[in-house]
Amino acid sequence: MTGSGRYLLISPCRDEARYLRRTLESVAAQSVLPALWIVVDDGSTDETPAILAEYARRLPYLRVVQRKDRGSRQVGPGVIEAFYEGLETVDLDDFDYVCKLDMDLDLPARYFELLIERMENNPRVGTTSGKPWFVHPHSGETVPEACGDEMSVGMTKFYRVTCFKEIGGFVRQVMWDGIDCHRCRMLGWIAESQDHAATRFLHLRPQGASDKGIWTGRLRAGFGQYFMGTSPLYYLAVTTYRLPSHPAVIGSVAMLWGYVRSWLRRAPRYEDPEFRRFLRSYQRACLRMGKRAATLRIDSDQAHLWHSRHPSLRLQ
Repeated sequence: MTGSGRYLLISPCRDEARYLRRTLESVAAQSVLPALWIVVDDGSTDETPAILAEYARRLPYLRVVQRKDRGSRQVGPGVIEAFYEGLETVDLDDFDYVCKLDMDLDLPARYFELLIERMENNPRVGTTSGKPWFVHPHSGETVPEACGDEMSVGMTKFYRVTCFKEIGGFVRQVMWDGIDCHRCRMLGWIAESQDHAATRFLHLRPQGASDKGIWTGRLRAGFGQYFMGTSPLYYLAVTTYRLPSHPAVIGSVAMLWGYVRSWLRRAPRYEDPEFRRFLRSYQRACLRMGKRAATLRIDSDQAHLWHSRHPSLRLQ
């Protein structure tokens, strides 16, 4: 399975002047450049618009879309609304791949080249990414962020366009970056992130710290898991496993409280019963046999669905 390798980047951003230049420079240094990069400025009030204007004059593939200031950063649904505002300005069929890319990253030079190579080598891979690392605020060491191999990470969601369309794109709610990967598996696609030195990237702002700090971010993550339909037992196991992760203990406490608080409030949930049944079946398998083995089994069990939709393609 070969294509032109044309990829589209769409980057929602707001008040990213602190990190923006490093992301812009790291994309400009890629061994395979994007066919088009749309940055959606979601009402920035800092130097972000001026920096984007400067780079738009320098980079012929960079296009800036301006949104009105709605008063505050809105993670989750707000980010995805901005993403779709950028997507609506192009014909997605003009590209082989589409990536939602955050603007607080420092990417290695062959990042997108190697993601494309991975997907060209296995046509069942619908979404992939490298692994995020960050500078620990106390030790100063560069350490990995917690993320499973069965998910492409939210800050660089790299998708085959065919897969992105089949799953229906992104849900406009918190946990959009978990629901998408589980929907991939439901349809027989493979969702993944791979830990290779050449695709490790630096996350300049630790995950969950982009809006009112890490505590709020972890509460939001707990709500997101509740919204998605995660089972209580599975999420208790997840938060226990992550107790040592930065910020130690308090991060897991906030995640669990975010879930419990949402349950107590009877907050709305993702209205797709078939998806929730699939998700909980997968999570039960993870608790029984471990996540790696459960993912391999689910990917094998669901393969027939992918083959039925793509009979002309074969794995290499």
